[in-house]
Amino acid sequence: MFTAPLDSLLIFAILTPVVYWAGIKVRFKKLVDSWATLGFIVSTYALYLLYDGVKGGKVLVISVANGVLPLSSVFEIDTLSIFMATLFIFIGLLTSVYSMRYMEKDSRPAEYYMLLMLMVAGMLGVAFAGDLMTFFIFWETMCLASYVLVAFRKENWEPVEAGFKYLIMSASGSVMILFAMSLLYGMAGTLNFAYLRLAISKMPNGWSLMAMILMIIGFGIKAAMAPLHTWLPDAHPAAPSSISAMLSGVVIKAGAYALIRSLLLIFVPQAYDWQIVLAILAVLTMTVGNLMALLQSDLKRLLAFSSVAQMGYIVFGISLATSLGLTGSLFHIMNHSIMKSLLFLCSGAFLYAVESRNLEELAGIGRTMKITGAMFVIGCLSIAGIPPFNGFQSELMILLAGIKTGEQAVVWYLFSAIMLLNLLFSVAYYLRLIQTLILKEPTQVALKAKEVPVGMLLPMGILAVLCVVIGIYPDPFVSFSSSAAKAVLDAGQYISAVVK
Repeated sequence: MFTAPLDSLLIFAILTPVVYWAGIKVRFKKLVDSWATLGFIVSTYALYLLYDGVKGGKVLVISVANGVLPLSSVFEIDTLSIFMATLFIFIGLLTSVYSMRYMEKDSRPAEYYMLLMLMVAGMLGVAFAGDLMTFFIFWETMCLASYVLVAFRKENWEPVEAGFKYLIMSASGSVMILFAMSLLYGMAGTLNFAYLRLAISKMPNGWSLMAMILMIIGFGIKAAMAPLHTWLPDAHPAAPSSISAMLSGVVIKAGAYALIRSLLLIFVPQAYDWQIVLAILAVLTMTVGNLMALLQSDLKRLLAFSSVAQMGYIVFGISLATSLGLTGSLFHIMNHSIMKSLLFLCSGAFLYAVESRNLEELAGIGRTMKITGAMFVIGCLSIAGIPPFNGFQSELMILLAGIKTGEQAVVWYLFSAIMLLNLLFSVAYYLRLIQTLILKEPTQVALKAKEVPVGMLLPMGILAVLCVVIGIYPDPFVSFSSSAAKAVLDAGQYISAVVK
């Protein structure tokens, strides 16, 4: 109906309640957990097969219901789409495996896994969409599923409050995106990305500038750009840690993807000159995120503010609008998805063991949970940009891209200096985390902790290994990121695949 990876997840999600019912009948409670994991595995294989169709810079066009362009709904898949979809499915798969044990104390597993697969399916639709209407439908699918997952433990007030705040802010962003779509359709008579590029890039005016501003705000909310980030520090602590990993690992990256696709394809920088404004928002985002993280005593809230800061680095790379800057940004999207998912899954393991997020109570827990503690250290060193871990590679690439752009305009040297200062801030609070959770003598709470089950350690172990492998041997991952960046910067193939 759509594409094989997307269809697979949708079918598995729809059938989840039936499988859960069958599991109860045959007295196999883990059937629904295994079903969800199988769904992600099937979708991963389908994505691998789909990748063959876009190798070498090719673009795959799939028209929905055999409609007529430029008005029909269409999927247009390039290397950038595959790059993002790979991250979405991969983190979703590991989260599904982790949840088998982490969520076993919760009721409603059918609802949880159905929403998890629908959320990832929505993100796949966003990555594959070739027009704004298709994009918006799947964007809302992703948003609706994530609202409910944030408030999943609705018997407590904190998740309900956080989910409601997330709903209000994200819905406001969606309204702005929808209004921008109406403006673009009124000017161009189409919502197809390729046709919009040809129409809008040649006629910048007040209405198209308004549409661009509305999209930056709408997508900026989901990407947790300051000052639009305030939903994130509330949502992360309240949500199950597996969902926190999804929110920080991939959901906010959907916002970054939307910024890349819209600003570099439709509102081309040569005509709309948005780079400086986006860079200012980027340095504000990274500074607010890092300064607030320094002040936190709640582990998950600290990690949430760190995600805000990391999105600042990613948006800064996008604002450069150069091949090196965008490659670094996409490479950091990949690395941050891995690093932050690892840290949230580790925090979930601590919470699973002692039911506390307070850093004072968790002091020394790495000594009683040695395996989880070791992987937490890897995640902290990686995201702090300490070599030879993966975060160092992408953060350095973005920083060098900023310095190189400074050769053309001095203001970029200032932005790059602010980013360097922020990197030092992040080193400070991640070393503090290691000192508190790993090096201190265990508290009475930490002494009660026992290592989590293998089913939770396995996904964390895979992510920890990737942090090391990508840091030591980054070439294939940088190459993949570079190919994705080239796909959006050299839009000729993307446009000619649709516009005949």
